[in-house]
Amino acid sequence: MHKILISDKLGQAGLDLLETLDGVSYEMKTGLSKDELIAIMPEYDGLIIRSGTSPDADIIAAGTNLKVIGRAGIGVDNIDLAAATKHGVKVVNTPRANSIATAEQTLALMLTINRFTAHSHGSVAAGNWNRGDYVGTELHSKTLGVIGFGYIGRLVTARAQAFGMKVVAYDPYVTAEAAAELDVQLLSLDDLLASADIFTLHAIVTDETKEMINSDTINKMKDGAMIINVARGKLINENDLAVALTSGKLAAAGLDVFYSEPPEGSPLIGLPNVTHTPHLGASSKEAQAAVGIQIVEQVVKTLNGETPDFWVNK
Repeated sequence: MHKILISDKLGQAGLDLLETLDGVSYEMKTGLSKDELIAIMPEYDGLIIRSGTSPDADIIAAGTNLKVIGRAGIGVDNIDLAAATKHGVKVVNTPRANSIATAEQTLALMLTINRFTAHSHGSVAAGNWNRGDYVGTELHSKTLGVIGFGYIGRLVTARAQAFGMKVVAYDPYVTAEAAAELDVQLLSLDDLLASADIFTLHAIVTDETKEMINSDTINKMKDGAMIINVARGKLINENDLAVALTSGKLAAAGLDVFYSEPPEGSPLIGLPNVTHTPHLGASSKEAQAAVGIQIVEQVVKTLNGETPDFWVNK
């Protein structure tokens, strides 16, 4: 009998699937401290997490029977991949299960900051009717710069093109021919920064991409550009972005993710030209069900000696 620990909240569809499977059992224990995790890890063959748990080298080493860590979602920057590999622990994820939800959240924020949706709602709710304060801009004919042209970046592209936007992209791992098939021009980062009206981030956090949005890259952007981030907070130097938004270099930002979450002490919280959401990119009913089901399938397949479909540290 394979025993699985679920240390972050998982969608009910995933739990329902686990109930039907032979040869596995599970326990869901959320909010555990690092010491608490270390103490119980030897009991489990599998670990399912979201963004709330960070299996570091100590936690992974404590899992003497651990065979697989399943990340319900795409980002694995909260997992010590080197430690997992060293201890023979497979890391799997669900890179496409919440992609549509993330793409739609990106467009929602893009529309919101261009048309003052959240701010004008708050004004009307407070009893005001100041239409002249909220004259927005259209997405039509604007240039969208997509940083990270993977699956989600391409879903965002299709939706942006439906609004009549021109899309350019930066991704050193994608060919110009592949981008051209989607009517997208692939540019160098510097050329992208100089040409786009709105930027949207869809990269993972690596040594190359961490804080890639900083004072240097912002200074290469058009005055009055806007930025959307529904990917990872660590892609942005928050202090530099706050300075640019306060000075007027950038017009607005729509942020679903932050460097630390919750974003206590972030200089971006409360700025009048920032719309914030609490990491809702994957928070649709459909995405939650798909993520739960797919991560259970990946983890159980691995525990049964089969090759997982999305093996991160292969």
